[in-house]
Amino acid sequence: MYTTLISTDELAERLSDSSLALFDVRHDLMQPERWGADEYQKAHIPGATFLHIDDDLSGPKNGRNGRHPLPTPEAAAALFGRVGIDASKQVVAYDQSTGVFASRLWWMLRWLGHEAVAVLDGGFGKWTREGRAVTSDTTERKATTFVVKNVAPTVNSAGVEASLSRHTLLLLDARAPERFRGEVEPIDPVAGHIPGAVNRPASLNVTGNGVFKPAGSLRAEYQALLGGRPHSDVVHYCGSGVTACHNILAMQIAGLTATRLYPGSWSEWISSSARPVAKATAKASRSST
Repeated sequence: MYTTLISTDELAERLSDSSLALFDVRHDLMQPERWGADEYQKAHIPGATFLHIDDDLSGPKNGRNGRHPLPTPEAAAALFGRVGIDASKQVVAYDQSTGVFASRLWWMLRWLGHEAVAVLDGGFGKWTREGRAVTSDTTERKATTFVVKNVAPTVNSAGVEASLSRHTLLLLDARAPERFRGEVEPIDPVAGHIPGAVNRPASLNVTGNGVFKPAGSLRAEYQALLGGRPHSDVVHYCGSGVTACHNILAMQIAGLTATRLYPGSWSEWISSSARPVAKATAKASRSST
């Protein structure tokens, strides 16, 4: 059973396995409507079914719950059943390269108790660089019943707000440093970060070719950020609750489990002007290779 990552070699060996449920989750935040679906139609890994970050892996937006609100457990379970995921399936998710979007599906399945889910290390980019098979044929999966085993805890905006004065949570922000500092904001209407948060850009989880760093390296980097605090204090956020899942995956690879997600993230946080915003210098992760 693969529960964090699967290599291109390992996936290639399992493509004909009937227990494999393979999903293409390619996405572009600057071209959200059609880019992923268009890329899927051009070419994808044989047997893959496309899932859209907005249409499939997010719930309805109401203007106060962020850009990619988490669906209810019932809605997510219904989706997973429709696309053929049940307890017998080994799920593999991939995106264009680093796993930032694939990790959203990985996290959602684990959120509902399905542990047999992994992200393709290096994504479609690595797969195609290695000259492996692709197709433009659409794969329709037979519907089944997805049973929710448990619902893992998350943290909402009220929980984050309540923690600020007591410093009970260690907030890790997965966005790029310039967005964290509030110097630029290409997507959301307000720039900055949640006061007291620590910046851990998701880009630091991978090497230059888009594969995850070794578990030992990730463990050392995250432990340095924790500064002796238990990893159970960690709550991850980003712009909208997608990229933060990449940091959760990285910590899982590192053996630092039981961290939580703030699903609404920055785009929900700033929907209320009463919530505080910080900018400029704050404790941040040092770049590493």
